[in-house]
Amino acid sequence: MTDRAVQLAVIGGASCDEEDRRLASETGTAVARAGAILLCGGRGGVMSAAAAGARAAGGRTVGILPGANSAESPANPHIELPIFTGLGQARNQILVLSAAAVIGIGGGWGTLTEIGLALKHQIPVVLLNSWQLTPPDGKVEPLLRQAEHPLQAVEMALRAARPKGSQ
Repeated sequence: MTDRAVQLAVIGGASCDEEDRRLASETGTAVARAGAILLCGGRGGVMSAAAAGARAAGGRTVGILPGANSAESPANPHIELPIFTGLGQARNQILVLSAAAVIGIGGGWGTLTEIGLALKHQIPVVLLNSWQLTPPDGKVEPLLRQAEHPLQAVEMALRAARPKGSQ
């Protein structure tokens, strides 16, 4: 049996402001320095910044892309391994199910769907400058955490990550 690196998904908007870009880059760097593999949607914004941070720190990056090929959905230049799904936004499920934990930075409706899918499948989620979520029943969701900075987000994600082999 091989010892696999932990896979952490970094999710967020395809376009983002400078603050979320900085947070994503620092998060990607922290993921790489922790020895984890960075998974993302492979496009721009938060995804590109996180992948750039990871690659600059010598990390591995995987992009789960919506199109069937690079003509339909070109990966950002920081993606080492592009996975073309041909599934459009349905790729979000593949992304979160491939991760031991998810880190959400900023984001819009697509990010919210990824958060929901992760929680539905019992995958821990750490939010950084992202959605503020409370279930309608007001109960605390134990798989959902808030981080103050990128290093804390990665540390929280690694502590909460699903056990190896369940990825």
